[in-house]
Amino acid sequence: MIFTGSMVALVTPMNASGEVDESRLAGLIEFHLEAGTEAFVIAGTTGESATLSRDEHLRLIEHACDLVDGRVPIIVGTGSNSTAQTLDLSTTAASLPIDGLLVVTPYYNKPTQQGMFEHFSKIATAVDKPVILYNVPGRTGVDLQPNTVVRLSVHSNIVGIKEATGDLDRVEIFRRNCGSDFSLLSGDDLTSSDFMLRGGNGVISVTANVVPDKIRLLCDAACSGNQLEAELIDKKLRSLHHALFIESNPIPVKWAMLQLGLVENGIRLPLTVLAKEHQKFLIESMVEAGIGGMSE
Repeated sequence: MIFTGSMVALVTPMNASGEVDESRLAGLIEFHLEAGTEAFVIAGTTGESATLSRDEHLRLIEHACDLVDGRVPIIVGTGSNSTAQTLDLSTTAASLPIDGLLVVTPYYNKPTQQGMFEHFSKIATAVDKPVILYNVPGRTGVDLQPNTVVRLSVHSNIVGIKEATGDLDRVEIFRRNCGSDFSLLSGDDLTSSDFMLRGGNGVISVTANVVPDKIRLLCDAACSGNQLEAELIDKKLRSLHHALFIESNPIPVKWAMLQLGLVENGIRLPLTVLAKEHQKFLIESMVEAGIGGMSE
């Protein structure tokens, strides 16, 4: 098993002008390492990869690699809706000291299952770093079906999936048909505890940006089969899970991290700062999750 446990889908810190804030990135990485985060996902959905230029994308990855310095694995998002562009970015990123590629299903153009099979197969064959499939129909408009995942799992360089549908029945299908070494990673914080209790290996978490220590404890409990402890931890986090998706990710999580002093007030259009009418609910959810120093 390559990828397991508590993995953060890290935000990309930006200043008020929307420029990538490399000095804040260093602080975020140390914050997570001290809290027990077991891997970083850089330049994923939460990292606003859709609005990073190619140069920014690669610079962000390179800088994160320098800062982490091999202490935990680094997985990088390199997917797009173009196979050629995905190949270009993936092969370039694979030349850096990363540990894996997270490749999202092609969005907008809505390929068939066969099209996605060929897309992922071509990328996995072209790169020398492990590939994790990323299925998030709520954002891409296309669902990588379980039977296609099973077909892809045979490829020696496709090592797991980030499954963000919230469909827990898929865990058993994947585990039964993809083998014990295929990493099953939840991409849905709200159902991640049950996902792991059913046999998943970890979570690529948005919530971990705010409470990395608690997500680590949740993963430790759920992945070891301690249902009671996992459910107790998850119960305290459920309101926060909901609040962090009250507007499109990463709008709420960036605002929450601003309140904690972890990032500046920077996000790129077309995303905007969290609307005032949602801010009270998010603060209350943070308090409920046990974050100190918050005023309701």
